[in-house]
Amino acid sequence: MVTVKISEEGKLRKFRNITDAKIRKTVKKCCELLELDDVLINIILTDNKRIHVINRDYRSKDRPTDVISFAYREEPFPQPAKGKENLGDIFLSLEQAELQRVEYGVTFIEECERLLIHSVLHLVGYDHERSKKDEKIMRAKEDWILERL
Repeated sequence: MVTVKISEEGKLRKFRNITDAKIRKTVKKCCELLELDDVLINIILTDNKRIHVINRDYRSKDRPTDVISFAYREEPFPQPAKGKENLGDIFLSLEQAELQRVEYGVTFIEECERLLIHSVLHLVGYDHERSKKDEKIMRAKEDWILERL
């Protein structure tokens, strides 16, 4: 069973037209398609101010971004011998998703779905920043999952 925990940081009221139920449904379907079971994923909904700080402090990029994933499959995060595997944390800037949805010509919900899928793929090891080949593989997997939502 996939467990999705959702919390909020920052000023989000005007962006809360995406429901927790929709977020859970998207993440659970993504995990199902990736054949992940008995996992926990933490989603932290935030704004550009908060994600900017995280991006600067953890990725040395001094600007806001849409989403940041912290994969717990990577060291130094030990997993329990039994029970759910905590795949990691996803910080999703709803403010940036709103800006990007306009740029990409999609709905706010569609952009949030894409970002959630992108993040889950990062949690399980996909990385578009390693090489052009890896970017192509990850984008194809994102599209494949989006088509099945």
